Amino acid sequence: MRRVVSIDGPAGSGKTTIAKLIAQELGYSYLDTGALYRAVAFSLRNNMIEPHDSDDRLRAVLSRTVVIFRNGRVLLNDDDVTDGIRSKDIDHYSSVFSARKIVRDFLLGSQRDAASHHDLVVEGRDTTTVVFPDAKKKIFLDASLEERAKRRYIQYRDKGIEISMADAMNTIVERDGRDAGRDIAPLVKAPDALLIDSSNLSIEEVRNTILDFVRKDP
Repeated sequence: MRRVVSIDGPAGSGKTTIAKLIAQELGYSYLDTGALYRAVAFSLRNNMIEPHDSDDRLRAVLSRTVVIFRNGRVLLNDDDVTDGIRSKDIDHYSSVFSARKIVRDFLLGSQRDAASHHDLVVEGRDTTTVVFPDAKKKIFLDASLEERAKRRYIQYRDKGIEISMADAMNTIVERDGRDAGRDIAPLVKAPDALLIDSSNLSIEEVRNTILDFVRKDP
């Protein structure tokens, strides 16, 4: 395995923005594991799969599903679905389906394989605990519920998606509950991860804190 910097954290904590900046600064490749789960959810829903359906039904779709994250774009069976997976519905279903062991097993190998060829900055919800427990550096990026809801509201608004601040808050609360409460790979801080609360920090301050941490005792 090449050098890996893993960043976990809840929805709206700023993982994607920060991970991209860190990868660029270090000259590492970047992997958005959340985008992989979104693409799988997109595929399952396009094939009329419901969250309560059997593993056999999910397996039938997954067996003909190929998801690739390349240069910041998400390819599903060779189709670019980068924009299509960034919707409220897929946000919901990616969280629901990610609680299924068959889905997590399906993506585990491809995530680990990414570190076989390149130094990697990876972000998600179990990258420090399950996917890359031996990562060179681990970070848990957090922020207050209010700040995360505000960020999610702005994110949807900038994409032209209608949402109220109350809806954004509810979305974050529901996602937190599913991520922390699932039986398989719940969102938790790894004991050896650096905790950063970004609520009152600028992007540059978070970036510099992580870079200092990564470059210390290489």
